[in-house]
Amino acid sequence: MITQQPYQSSSFGVRNAGEDIDHEPIIIVFYLVPDFTMLAFSSAVEVLRLANRVLGYEAYRWRVASASGGAVQAICGLSAVTNSSISTERRRLFEECRPSMVVICADQDVESYSSKSLEAWLRECRHCGVAVSGVGTATYILAKAGLLNDKYCTIHWEKLPGFSERYMEVPVAAVIYQVDGNIWTCAGGSASLDMMLHLVQRHFGDETVAGICEQAIVERVRAPNERQRLPLLQKHGISNQIMIKLIEQMEHHLAEPLSIEKLAKSVKRSRRQVERLFRRELGRSPLSYYRELRLERARMLLTQSAIPIVDIAIACGFISASHFSKSFRETYGMAPHEVRKGRVTSKQLFLDIPVNESTVNYPQAIDLAC
Repeated sequence: MITQQPYQSSSFGVRNAGEDIDHEPIIIVFYLVPDFTMLAFSSAVEVLRLANRVLGYEAYRWRVASASGGAVQAICGLSAVTNSSISTERRRLFEECRPSMVVICADQDVESYSSKSLEAWLRECRHCGVAVSGVGTATYILAKAGLLNDKYCTIHWEKLPGFSERYMEVPVAAVIYQVDGNIWTCAGGSASLDMMLHLVQRHFGDETVAGICEQAIVERVRAPNERQRLPLLQKHGISNQIMIKLIEQMEHHLAEPLSIEKLAKSVKRSRRQVERLFRRELGRSPLSYYRELRLERARMLLTQSAIPIVDIAIACGFISASHFSKSFRETYGMAPHEVRKGRVTSKQLFLDIPVNESTVNYPQAIDLAC
């Protein structure tokens, strides 16, 4: 269920900035799923490191864990060396070094890396009062573990259609991060920096956050309910408010497409005026652009879910599976079932270039454990 529910605040671990510095560090555990995104992980860790630097003492301490310990390769090819495992962290829940928060970092093929032991550990964290955070596609793991029942959350925009179809009872919004009680979710990428800055702000106040931003050359801290994708003004260079309203109408009516006449009527324009507007601003007709939006959603559902192709066609506003397949092939140069079977990579689908992974030389492991 996709929702625009406002940001939910959390009661997790609030500290006053003026507290005596002679206290135990706040412990954060980062759990790395294979093919995690390095940008989101490193951004989150850097916020904690810079918080310690700005405060002048070890306010935060972190560990890096994986399923069984050892190195975990990120999707960029770099590897991070972890210093803990699920079994170790499950024991530590009942020791003095118990964490205040566990952050799951994931990206591609996240569901294939979930496990009963990982899900059990996360449920144990919840029962022990440890906050749980999902970064990027890790929201899938939290949902599978049953942690998102009646919780507002977010996930990377590219994964949102498939997630909302699979977990229809979970309220999910296309914002950069959500905090609902002890559950923190983040869209990934640079949004993890904003989420962790919010964590630091709750512990040590705005002055500490300002100091971190100065050190990291961050111009501003984004609010949790800001949109993930670029505004149309930046994405297409569109500033015409009529165009923006028309495209927003299209995005909100993908399953049951509106006619161009209805779209034109909604902005008090004629069909001919709308046609001219799209030709001038985007270089194509409104029908073509509308079809591209629907096909983009269909592509996401094909790669993220097991929904039958005929149902995807209907969910994206096509009158039949054959009509959908024809339109999809014309746009992407391949049939929907070929995409589903994994005959192409996401790089090939987006960029239309051959990808030969055997020719890529990846750097060696980097020890990011603290």
